[in-house]
Amino acid sequence: MRTDYHGSSSPNITNFGRSILSMKRDPVVHSIDHETHYQDSEIEALQRQVTRRFHELSSVESHELLSVSWISKLLDVFLCCQEEFKAIIFNNKSVLSKQPMEKLISDYFERSVKGLDVCNAIRDGLEQIRQWQKQLEIVLCALDYQKPLGEGQIRRAKKALTDLEIGMLDEKESNTNLAHRNRSFGRYQKDSQRHNSLKHFRSLSWSVSRSWSASKQLQAIGNFFPPKTNEILATNGLAVAVYTMSCVFLFVMWALVAAIPCQDRGLQCHFNIPKSFIWGAPIHSLHERIMDEAKKRERRNTCGLLKEIHGIEKSASFMIELTDSIQFPIREEKEEEVRKQVEEMKIVYEGLKTGLDPLEKQVREAFHRIVKSRTEGLDLIARGNE
Repeated sequence: MRTDYHGSSSPNITNFGRSILSMKRDPVVHSIDHETHYQDSEIEALQRQVTRRFHELSSVESHELLSVSWISKLLDVFLCCQEEFKAIIFNNKSVLSKQPMEKLISDYFERSVKGLDVCNAIRDGLEQIRQWQKQLEIVLCALDYQKPLGEGQIRRAKKALTDLEIGMLDEKESNTNLAHRNRSFGRYQKDSQRHNSLKHFRSLSWSVSRSWSASKQLQAIGNFFPPKTNEILATNGLAVAVYTMSCVFLFVMWALVAAIPCQDRGLQCHFNIPKSFIWGAPIHSLHERIMDEAKKRERRNTCGLLKEIHGIEKSASFMIELTDSIQFPIREEKEEEVRKQVEEMKIVYEGLKTGLDPLEKQVREAFHRIVKSRTEGLDLIARGNE
């Protein structure tokens, strides 16, 4: 059951109501110094931004969710939140070396390092998609409107489609047992030569080892809990900022793994965010929608939930069946059918052509921001301990 986060049911992001930070202003803890007011406003500003930005991400229509453009917006949200979090840490550097803040922030930085492997794996996955895009380009060139549909053109297109099919099946093989794998194109061929070629198709140099697991990496990143009341009070609310950024980081890494091909993809990641954090609502909504997408029959055992990957599979499947049914000389109605399918494939191709490079740049930027933030943060802690 899809749950959208919009309309009258969504909380007012300008009114935190029972914000977890309000505990510091309750009569019981009325002695909190006035100088913490600016710090409180910084932390609340971060939570407001997370709420607003994830509300925007969760409000998209189903055809936009998990598209290249949506993933790009998600990374933009992460980069913006990362900068605001970094500013909060810098503005409160005097307390970073004090417990329990030192442990909380150090643990966050150590978890963030695990995101570097995820970024590398995602860049590998984008390169894999780029290889499939090249096969689409060959098909489009072979079946171009300016050329007559002769046997040579059809043969060239079928060769590219076969290479595309093998490449996508090879990617699935790294995530699914061969004995139970469902072929996305719905065609099964007992061809030992083709089966053996699956083992040798991947020629890319992968950034992570063959034993690396995206699923296990996400579990390690998600190894944290909501801050306790005493931690919030002892850190003047900074524990809330660390927890907020930890949840943002985990969700972004999880969504990337869900969408893009990578080793041992696994979506078993839970977001048990207390209701006192109002940004939890849109994150829960997005998590539910993505899980619903993964449960769809045509999306099971896929090598990635990215909408464009589904588009490749669908258009290639139709084109394979179409070219297999062609007899020469080609009848006019069959040629029109091919031309129509070429147009559908061209839409998928153009989306990848314009979106993949900018998306890869964002993944690189996320990688470097994670490294820089950790280095600068640990340096601030070290200075405080001197």
